[in-house]
Amino acid sequence: MSQETDTTTQPPTEVGGAEHSTRGAYVTGGAEFNRDTNYIEDRITKDGSPGSNGEPGWPVEAGRYRLIAARACPWANRTVIVRRLLGLEDAISLGQPGPTHDARSWTFDLDPGGVDPVLGIGRLQDAYFRRFPGYPRGITVPAIVDVSRGAVVTNNFPQITLDFATEWAEFHRPGAPDLYPETLREEIDQVNKHVFTEVNNGVYRCGFAGSQEAYDAAYARLWSALDWLEDRLSGQRYLVGDTITEADVRLFTTLARFDAVYHGHFKCNRQKLNEMPVLWGYARDLFQTPGFGDTIDFVQIKQHYYIVHEDINPTGIVPAGPDLSGWLEAHGREALGGRPFGDGTPPGPVKEGEEVAPGHGASPGQ
Repeated sequence: MSQETDTTTQPPTEVGGAEHSTRGAYVTGGAEFNRDTNYIEDRITKDGSPGSNGEPGWPVEAGRYRLIAARACPWANRTVIVRRLLGLEDAISLGQPGPTHDARSWTFDLDPGGVDPVLGIGRLQDAYFRRFPGYPRGITVPAIVDVSRGAVVTNNFPQITLDFATEWAEFHRPGAPDLYPETLREEIDQVNKHVFTEVNNGVYRCGFAGSQEAYDAAYARLWSALDWLEDRLSGQRYLVGDTITEADVRLFTTLARFDAVYHGHFKCNRQKLNEMPVLWGYARDLFQTPGFGDTIDFVQIKQHYYIVHEDINPTGIVPAGPDLSGWLEAHGREALGGRPFGDGTPPGPVKEGEEVAPGHGASPGQ
């Protein structure tokens, strides 16, 4: 969701406007932040059948689709983690826009010539307009594009990862974990709903608040939820059950950005993450688990928020800190038990060409 056109950072402009994404304008004076959660709800299902709520269905087919997911965006980061944990790299290709975007769209400025090498486009907007000419909402990531048509299929980020875990099972790697086990789905869904409203989106309610009253209310809600998580995770290694699930993926991408961005830029500053012993240990545990920390690009994360959010940071200065070395320190969470991948195994090395750039991770060589 980013731009928060990804529904992450950018509110869409009015229908019929010349621009269909927004750069620099995120705060509405005197108002609280309300995220646009209207997505392209098409589903990619095993046999192409419609979703349970009648969403249009597209068939699972290896090599047919390309996942567009900017490293900077927490919502897109989820899809990259799940794709890697499940071993879907060869079934679904990955395109990664740069960390910033202009007022029109995410752009492929990191690729040679500024063009995605598979889709042949310079702007993600082109894939949206190919399917919906004049698409009036945010041009968001993550998005899945039908390669042969060059047209967007869906940008419904909460459903994308669930479908990766369930509908794409035929293409999972041997030893892939069950990230959405049937026996735990009700609890996972409940936890996910609370984490989304209060934490994933809660940091944005603080950062994009248009009044002191809106900020104060958002701040109180956020820290109430973080205290709840600190307590919940004090006696169990993972959010639901004794293995990594979809719930952990969804919380992790916010925690990974907390000290680097949300604490200062979004004024979520009661404490740093590294001052909350349980959540900090939990976050480090996941970061050091293959498939999590090896997807985190702190440089692109900071560039995105501090450069794109011009109304919050008009100078565009990107901070040099914080010190990231703590992410690699021992966490001690093994003492709580748990089996990270259940009966499965960790993913192998990061696919060639998808590595985080040297110096962009938590260690100088990462």
